[in-house]
Amino acid sequence: MAKKSISPAELKEEKEITKAYRKLLKSARYSQTEEDVRKIRKAFDIANESHKGVRRKSGEAYIFHPLEVAQIIAEEVGLGTTSIVCALLHDVVEDTSLTIDDIEDYFGPTEARIIDGLTKIEEVFEREHSIQAVNFRKIILTLADDIRVVLVKLADRLHNMRTLESMRKDKQLKIASETLYIYAPLAHRLGLHALKSELEDLALKYKAPQIYGEITSKLKKTSAVRTRFINQFTLPIRQELDKAGIKYRIQGRPKSVFSIYTKMKNQGVEFEEVYDIFAIRIILNVKEEVEKAECWKVYSIATDFYKPNPDRLRDWISTPRANGYESLHTTVMSPGGRWVEVQIRTERMDAVAERGLAAHWKYKDKRSDAFDSWMQRIREVLETSSSNPIEFVDDFKLNLFAKEIFVFTPKGQIRSMPHESTVLDFAYEIHSEIGNSCIGAKVSQKMVSPGHTLSSGDQVEIITSKAQRPKAEWLEFATTTKAKTAIKGYLKLERKKIIAQGKTTIGRAMKKYAIKRSNQNFQILSTFYGVTQPEDMFYKIGVEDIHLNRLSRLKVEDGVITSKPRRKKVTTLDQIMAATNGKKSDFVLGTDSAVNYELAKCCHPIPGDDVVGFVTKKGMEIHRVSCDNTVELLSNYGYRAVKAKWDSNETLSFLSGMIIKGFDRKGVVNDITKIISNDMLVNIRSINFTTENGIFEGTITVYVNDTNHLKSVKEKIRALKGITSVDRLS
Repeated sequence: MAKKSISPAELKEEKEITKAYRKLLKSARYSQTEEDVRKIRKAFDIANESHKGVRRKSGEAYIFHPLEVAQIIAEEVGLGTTSIVCALLHDVVEDTSLTIDDIEDYFGPTEARIIDGLTKIEEVFEREHSIQAVNFRKIILTLADDIRVVLVKLADRLHNMRTLESMRKDKQLKIASETLYIYAPLAHRLGLHALKSELEDLALKYKAPQIYGEITSKLKKTSAVRTRFINQFTLPIRQELDKAGIKYRIQGRPKSVFSIYTKMKNQGVEFEEVYDIFAIRIILNVKEEVEKAECWKVYSIATDFYKPNPDRLRDWISTPRANGYESLHTTVMSPGGRWVEVQIRTERMDAVAERGLAAHWKYKDKRSDAFDSWMQRIREVLETSSSNPIEFVDDFKLNLFAKEIFVFTPKGQIRSMPHESTVLDFAYEIHSEIGNSCIGAKVSQKMVSPGHTLSSGDQVEIITSKAQRPKAEWLEFATTTKAKTAIKGYLKLERKKIIAQGKTTIGRAMKKYAIKRSNQNFQILSTFYGVTQPEDMFYKIGVEDIHLNRLSRLKVEDGVITSKPRRKKVTTLDQIMAATNGKKSDFVLGTDSAVNYELAKCCHPIPGDDVVGFVTKKGMEIHRVSCDNTVELLSNYGYRAVKAKWDSNETLSFLSGMIIKGFDRKGVVNDITKIISNDMLVNIRSINFTTENGIFEGTITVYVNDTNHLKSVKEKIRALKGITSVDRLS
């Protein structure tokens, strides 16, 4: 049988594949044993055979893709045999007949677990969600077990970005957007600076090609000028380092295109006005035990020649970033009046900065505590996160990709928190019970509310109260997943209790009026009380937003409700005017009102207040007659005004507020909240206290039934020791 002839093009391609494989072996510097080479060869042969005849959009043989991904893993990330094997095989389970069990038989459980983490979930399961979000969630779920899953995935994404020109425009934009949203921040968080910068630059190239081209062109044109400037600027520093006998190398690195673009956009400046187009990096070759001292010695030398900006000093050596990044940054003024960023680090620090986790493994004795803390935070997010993939990605980005701040406990312990964390986030970071009972904090000796945003360097003492309970409003200023999950969990549990209580309450009332407890009657009553589901009705009854004195108006036959005296709400402007104009009596405010209305947020009217309604396009807005805005509204829109009064038969909860002033003493806030919550059984919505020179002032918003109810609460608080005034919040 004649042997099949190979065309010149096929022969050339086979040579290129062999060349790429040999290049990979040379780059695999951590895989030099015969066993390592044998495993890599075996993985290559399986991948080559599995992808035989398959081509990418660019037209090249598919095997070049896994080879290039493995090349990135070996050369640019610096990982060893296991990761190279997984990179070569990362698509075989998804695209061929090979299974995870086959991978385990050929290589072992570690490789099988990593490749399983990399294998995409089939599209048929993801109709309701972003496929990329689901894939990302699966990858992150393996993150805490084996970080190599993510590292191989990032290498895969980098090669896809490098070869994106062969894709359709809409695909380019989608992939570039995903890269900026998920993969570049992930690379940054894992310390892969070089990889992160290239991902961002390539994404910008396809999202904004004109801007990318302009910045790239200008960087190229100014390259020679920058080189001359760097040589002149570093000359005295180099001379002094030589005298001191310090081994070093100096780099003058331009910022990435994406970084320059971001500065131009955020600062509203042109390319020529971005002062830190490049940074000068001084890298020392010194022993690990003297790293910190030598870096500060070089800082001293640099600032002997150039005046530093004290606001731009960053000591990432004493306090490394969560991804393990260590470096000393300062910005100094050059002789020509130009600010220049100088970064000082050692060879070890530089390796960690460029290669992140891979370098951590190489220097495992110096592994960052901050990184271990970040990994623990990942585990917490995984344990408490939403099952919805989109929400999962949002939570992950919010908490684990955010910039960091460093705050201190009262005893001086340092805690790393995401940027823009609040007092409440910090309370939950310490313990969920402390978060649940948080009423505020002392930040640098000043009283602040739970929603106060923390800054680096703050010393935070959480203040708690046994009477405090989590509220739905807390979700508005909680930012960390840990805090939000704890609040949602508490509210969900509390809601179940309130629903059960409400169901018992209405059950007793229905028995009184001979109404059967049936799903049909519950649904009729839900509509009667203006809610969609019976559960919502039970909840509103439980929190006393719905009272049951109107059940007597219903007609009942054999336990079944037969009539519902409920009028259809009118909502349009003409309908409202027709329903209210010409009325001799006041418009009655209550759940059975014929017009949709809402209470004005500027004055928060409650029953007992003199009120007036103003017809709007959405319904009616109710203001207190004493409200400042009422004067303007009556002057300009008097024809839209409607007299109004409260339904005296209904008891509902309304939001109102108080301003409390007095002499500061230990436990005063606890005493106030105890009276409101325990003695008066009033729900608190928000609380905020400040103190200065022994005098405190606080604002509390609460849910009360009417002006008499509010008056009782005020009188109780006014009777406390040291309280000088309690006034209604206007």
